Amino acid sequence: MTLELYEHFESEFSSLVKASAALETVYDQCRWAEGPVWFGDAQMLLWSDIPNDRILRYIPGVGVSIFRGPAGNTNGHTRDREGRLVSCSHLHRRVERTEFDGSITVLADSYQGKRLNSPNDLVVKSDGSIWFTDPAYGIESDYEGNKAEQELPGCFVFCLEPETGELRLVCDDFDRPNGLTFSPDESLLYIADSGFSHGKDRPHHIRKFEVGENNSLSGGDVFAEINPGLPDGLRCDVDGNIWTSAEDGVHVLNSSAVTLGKIRTPKAVANLCFGGPKKNWLFITATDALHVLYTAANGAQRP
Repeated sequence: MTLELYEHFESEFSSLVKASAALETVYDQCRWAEGPVWFGDAQMLLWSDIPNDRILRYIPGVGVSIFRGPAGNTNGHTRDREGRLVSCSHLHRRVERTEFDGSITVLADSYQGKRLNSPNDLVVKSDGSIWFTDPAYGIESDYEGNKAEQELPGCFVFCLEPETGELRLVCDDFDRPNGLTFSPDESLLYIADSGFSHGKDRPHHIRKFEVGENNSLSGGDVFAEINPGLPDGLRCDVDGNIWTSAEDGVHVLNSSAVTLGKIRTPKAVANLCFGGPKKNWLFITATDALHVLYTAANGAQRP
């Protein structure tokens, strides 16, 4: 039976997707695909294949190759304001930056003298601050890192000020903080809680925070529960709609938490990002595959 690509709930969804667009499978030889990031200046996408310990590179019209391997079981990736790759390493339990000469700079690997759990996903604000989540997925087994004892008393969300090196704990009441994204004007921060992976009675929702002066957070109410499955990676488009991963594909919600529609995928989605010359290509990492879908929406993140 052919899987219908779109499921429409609200009329606005039609303005975000194209009925004529097809879901293209770029690559399907991953063990667990994660962390896509688009490099507009190089016209390429990088993403993680965590258990295979490699970062893969896709160049449209050219194909897929290995960008780095071994890669420290990296998960999430983003770019800083200078265009450098910033990554979450499960194996090394740190946030790291790839310099233009290929060398690696460690940005954060501990908090108050205790090792981080296993940084998962991250985003860079326009002021250069790096925000990342630190659940324990990478130390729970040897599948995506090294099995190890958790040193911190919980799974937290951090903000790193690269100029000073100050690492601040900005939220400490998550079960398993995961994907995160700013609204287009950076007044809001959406953070997924994927604790559902460890029990059916645990969180599978997205929370919404107000971003205040000095990068403080307030609020934090549940914005939306994601069913089926759980939210992992998520992104905003230029209109403030939230595109989030789920078990059955990508769910698109407006800023009022109304689900506008779904993009169905053959397997569960871990993460996504916008890219392409106009930021209207949606790259989707879904279990073992990387898919690309041309949309009528434009991503809010920098190219």
